[in-house]
Amino acid sequence: MSTLFPDLLTNVEKKVGAYARKDQPTDPRQVGPETPLSKLNLNWRERDLPERERTKHVHRLHPYLGKFIPQLVEIFLRKYFKAGQTVLDPFCGCGTTLVQANELGVNSVGYDISIFNVLLCTAKTQKYDVQQVRRELLDIVESVDTIAPARSNQRRLWEEVRERLALSEPDTEYLRKWYAPQAMRELMAYRRFIDARDYKYKDLMRVVLSRSARSARMTTHFELDFPKKPQTEPYWCHKHSRTCVPTTDAGKFLRRYTLDTIRRVQEFGKLRTTARVRVVHGDSRAARFPKIDGVLTSPPYVGLIDYHEQHSYAYHLLGLEDARDKEIGPASDGYAEAARERYMNDVTAVFARCLQAMPKHCPLVVIAADRHHLYPRIARMLGVAVEGVVERHVNRRTGMRSTEFFESIFVWRKR
Repeated sequence: MSTLFPDLLTNVEKKVGAYARKDQPTDPRQVGPETPLSKLNLNWRERDLPERERTKHVHRLHPYLGKFIPQLVEIFLRKYFKAGQTVLDPFCGCGTTLVQANELGVNSVGYDISIFNVLLCTAKTQKYDVQQVRRELLDIVESVDTIAPARSNQRRLWEEVRERLALSEPDTEYLRKWYAPQAMRELMAYRRFIDARDYKYKDLMRVVLSRSARSARMTTHFELDFPKKPQTEPYWCHKHSRTCVPTTDAGKFLRRYTLDTIRRVQEFGKLRTTARVRVVHGDSRAARFPKIDGVLTSPPYVGLIDYHEQHSYAYHLLGLEDARDKEIGPASDGYAEAARERYMNDVTAVFARCLQAMPKHCPLVVIAADRHHLYPRIARMLGVAVEGVVERHVNRRTGMRSTEFFESIFVWRKR
């Protein structure tokens, strides 16, 4: 066969042989500064790295498309950063780099153009009094249970309390379109209690509210990431292989995610260190970064994900500023040549500013699914030294997205 199909075998070896030849995937705890890049096997299978470990503690406070797993981040933090140093993530997204850096005693700074991402990162990395978190989160969800009744004979009570708290009915077309009346009453009551009461951990509550709002939309279970239209009738569910009905209330999600959030905050509280975490809402193309010892980041994909659109429910419900027109590489731009050129120039502008903030020879670790082969060109534009590239095979099995893909970890150094 090797004589009949030499080109085919070459392609297979490039994509599969590299990870098939290695015995066991790398254990992040065994990685140190002296670990060669060539020895890293980052091709975890489900049995090597089950979902409960990939989504440990605060990493699953809220769903987020396009995030990298904490074990991947941990490996490169252990190899290139020491406790007390500072790592920058100029596209911090949902905060994976910031959380893992804190676990290892590494200071971190994260920037993001999305105010929702900043909210999520702040909620994940804040230092909490766990007992107060428990008291406040249980208090607000129990209050919602009391004043947002589903039974018609309790509607008068609801109206009286709504007026007293200055609660308003949904005022945007989006909210009226995607939520049943009972779900909307519960979500709006929760939101208004956040505003009206003197809670300490309001950002954490907003994350619970957003996560609940995501699940409470009238959509099919298998289209939660990007629902196409409201679902108002029973439907055949491809996710559960049965007939399902649309969600009409949010209270069950508020209660479920309240308990889950308390547990996850408590778990991370046992691991967190005194390392500093700073989260900044800003455009990294124009940022003046503080002094850092290197970068570890996963930039946005080109033409694949609208990072604001995936959390539209949060922007409408929480009244957040929408800056999608400033995103780098949004799905709405596609990935034609002109879009790729804009993307490449924008990412290069960000990394040029990163390089200005770090001493010579410091690392810039970039994790990207580079199917358009843009990052070698970006490296040349920046004039960085290329230390190496590690290819990683990803077997994706979340929701309906069961396809496999490859991503590259580019390791550069400032000259």
